[in-house]
Amino acid sequence: MNVAEAAQKIQGTVMAGTAAAEREIRGGYASDLLSDVMANSIEGDLWVTMQKHVNIVAVAQLNGLAAIVLVNGRKPETDTQTRADEIGIPIISTPLQAFDAVGILFSQGVCGRRAV
Repeated sequence: MNVAEAAQKIQGTVMAGTAAAEREIRGGYASDLLSDVMANSIEGDLWVTMQKHVNIVAVAQLNGLAAIVLVNGRKPETDTQTRADEIGIPIISTPLQAFDAVGILFSQGVCGRRAV
């Protein structure tokens, strides 16, 4: 599944990094703690979070994540959106809660831990 397809499945809108919306998703990770994401996410993951500040883009770039999903209708802050567009990190905004978004993505084959 690619980023654009994932956005559609979770009733989301790609708010930034649209040029990279065809990027393939290899897995998923859900956390709101940046240090946890840095330590435990895997390259190609789709990251589900409620954080919307610019530091999420740096974390996604550092770990080579496929995209970021903002839950509960959150939208990226202006500087977050600008930076994500500059470096090509897609950010999806969904009205769904994290639990529901992750459940839908999992049911569509986006899994957590996998062999690296």
